[in-house]
Amino acid sequence: MTHVEDLPRYRVLTGPDDAAFCWRVSEMLDLGYELHGSPSLTFDGERVIVGQALVRRDAPVTRP
Repeated sequence: MTHVEDLPRYRVLTGPDDAAFCWRVSEMLDLGYELHGSPSLTFDGERVIVGQALVRRDAPVTRP
């Protein structure tokens, strides 16, 4: 199980614009992430693909 302390301060989620993507973003919000900027949308010829950046402002600054 992943602990919130082990998660990166910054994430970008991408995927089809569907309920599963919305649930993934919602899960990150529940873990303390905040939306960072507006979502990006593109069309791959078959479906809309969305990307959303998220940040955890409470996370300690660490270097790999």
